[in-house]
Amino acid sequence: MSDEDKIPEILAKDPRFPRAAYDFVREALHHTVESLGQQRHVTAKELLDGIRDYAKTEFGPLARTVFESWNVRRTEDFGRIVFNLVEAGEMGKTESDDIKDFAAGYDFDKAFPPETGEVRVEPEDEDD
Repeated sequence: MSDEDKIPEILAKDPRFPRAAYDFVREALHHTVESLGQQRHVTAKELLDGIRDYAKTEFGPLARTVFESWNVRRTEDFGRIVFNLVEAGEMGKTESDDIKDFAAGYDFDKAFPPETGEVRVEPEDEDD
């Protein structure tokens, strides 16, 4: 992993996901490693579980909305983000790691149910 920011290069090659999605996945990896209690390689399943847990902490019931705004709608999308980071040297992988490991990790509808409380902005009554 380098000190140079490779995200702009990733975005130039693959603009499907915004920078915030890449930053979130890196933060979720850190969160996952901390929750495991030891510095080691994490599997796709462990990372996906960590992403789900970290998203609930960071975004609460808005997690799904945030992910959709980033064009992330399936666990495979997290896999694409991870492997873009791997290709850029921002994350490591083992010989046995494969992007297919992120396929069907969990159902987004169950992991991130649609918002339970819709936020509405009502126009103020005009007293004029």
